[in-house]
Amino acid sequence: MTQRELADVAGLSLSAVKKIEQGTLGQLRLETAHRLATALGVTTLAIADPVPQQEPEPSPGGIWTPTRDALLSPAVSGMAEPVTERGTADALLSAVKLYHDNEYERLARVLPLLLRDARDASPLLRSRVMQLAGSVMTQTRNHDAARVALAQSMTDAEATGSDLDAASTVITQCWLLLVEGQFSEVRTLAARWADRVEPRLSVATNPEISAWGWLLLRGSAAAIRDNRPDEAADMMRLAEAAAVAAGSERGGYRMYWTTFGPATVAMKRTENALVDGRPDVALKLATRVPARLRPTSDNRNRHLLDVSAANAELRRYDEAVGVLRQLSREAAPWLAEQRMARDILGRIVQRRRTLTPDMRELAGAIRLPL
Repeated sequence: MTQRELADVAGLSLSAVKKIEQGTLGQLRLETAHRLATALGVTTLAIADPVPQQEPEPSPGGIWTPTRDALLSPAVSGMAEPVTERGTADALLSAVKLYHDNEYERLARVLPLLLRDARDASPLLRSRVMQLAGSVMTQTRNHDAARVALAQSMTDAEATGSDLDAASTVITQCWLLLVEGQFSEVRTLAARWADRVEPRLSVATNPEISAWGWLLLRGSAAAIRDNRPDEAADMMRLAEAAAVAAGSERGGYRMYWTTFGPATVAMKRTENALVDGRPDVALKLATRVPARLRPTSDNRNRHLLDVSAANAELRRYDEAVGVLRQLSREAAPWLAEQRMARDILGRIVQRRRTLTPDMRELAGAIRLPL
């Protein structure tokens, strides 16, 4: 293929292809690598760096420093009073509520204390606390601390013999690996655990169905990013079967982490279409997602980012900015942590000659330098 032919098939500019070939473009985004991989019929990681570069860790002094310290350099407990399972469990559920309500400032003060108490709790409860910490650290790009938390969570879950708690940790581990671009590892890990916990849908409990469904969604997300659309579609079909068995959007795959049901699967189908370079299909699929979803739902917020990105891809800039403004009103702390939001608005800013006051305000909210 000539450079121009590759550019046309991949949907890239000729100058971008030239710079990539010459090695002068800089670090290749996974989105660009995916387009090239699709055009060339290879896996995404055959194009991207085999060892993906991770984002720099946040600078010391941020609100998550005490949590990082509690995970990376745990101090000896030295507590005079013993912890109680009931008290620690109640504190955990309160912390989960803060997480899902985007109360990050309060959660950052609570979580180090919860981690301290969990060291003296039962392995099962400690596993769940560590999974929450791993989720928070993944969300806030503290990847080294997330790995430590999730490794401990898995060790404790397996020590208790709870396959569902272990699967719950694996689902979060897959999220971290997706963020880091380790798609092949996610595909293998998610498929292995999906096989391990696959339930009989006619008699399965909601946690069993949800765990299986979320493992399939993680595997599908990795497969579509690794340019394996058939594998992604197969896993999505199985996830849809799980959602039908669940019957409606219901509580988390173990205790509290998230919901699972038809709406969740519809949102993930939208995401896959966007990743696959079909923003028009993504917007069509988005119309099937119920409009009245909880504003603080992580999945719903990510879905709205996908909708904004699809609009931006189709040059519907006002619609894209409108969705971002909605997220800024309803889930500002969550949005401020999303690199994807900065990428979307950054592309719009580059293509618009003038910036509206709303766009400038939004740029400040998501920490996009102008």
